[in-house]
Amino acid sequence: MTERGAAVGRGLELVTAAADLPAYARTLPREAQQARTARLLVTMALRAWGLGGLDDDARLVMTELVSNAVVHARRGLVRVTVTRVTARRVRVAVVDFSAEQPSPQSSGEDIESGRGLAIVEALSGQWGVDPLPWGKRVWAELEAFGAPAEEPAPLDGRRGTA
Repeated sequence: MTERGAAVGRGLELVTAAADLPAYARTLPREAQQARTARLLVTMALRAWGLGGLDDDARLVMTELVSNAVVHARRGLVRVTVTRVTARRVRVAVVDFSAEQPSPQSSGEDIESGRGLAIVEALSGQWGVDPLPWGKRVWAELEAFGAPAEEPAPLDGRRGTA
């Protein structure tokens, strides 16, 4: 269950999950071009949390999750979230209205689709599916390793003030 926070931007919410994990979320039309909006949400969240080093991989993972929802889900909307699980780990997720469980496909060189979940699996520490009464949540977690490129924000998402 989430508690709605103040609106951060047009249609964008800063939310706090039940476990007080900071998260950004947005409900989007189930359209291919909305992958761009989802990627911008990822970039904004990661920069706010000082985890910009995860940006390329997290954006690609979110793109694949949104693309799968566009192709396989029902109804006209999806919900995308970026949650800070720990100081160095984030979870990107897409909620849709289809109970159909995704599964990685083996595809040959001449097949143009079906590689999305293989990409998600390769780039994330783990991924999974949470069944929901009305559909599912497909998620992937990514973790920053090594020295942080920038000062990480506290888990509540706020930076210190002088």
